[in-house]
Amino acid sequence: MAAAVLPLPMSLPMPMSLPKKPLPAGLPREWYIAHNRRLKTMRLVIALLDSGVYEPAQAGNRRIRLTAELIGVHPPSDITCRMVRALLAYGR
Repeated sequence: MAAAVLPLPMSLPMPMSLPKKPLPAGLPREWYIAHNRRLKTMRLVIALLDSGVYEPAQAGNRRIRLTAELIGVHPPSDITCRMVRALLAYGR
């Protein structure tokens, strides 16, 4: 039996965010890329969970990319989509 997936509630106010701190300087470029990829993954997982997607099987690349468009982040790569599914699986 397939679960109904509700659209993201776009009328809700965004929660207050913490003040941003600068990233540490002098690290290799790969560190910054991985850091930003992990942040995007977390944002996408939170948005998917809020919309009723709880299983990795429910989160195909297409759904993840549509969610990214809805929350206003750049389309994720295939690697980021895999990370989203892995984080959903980890939370089971």
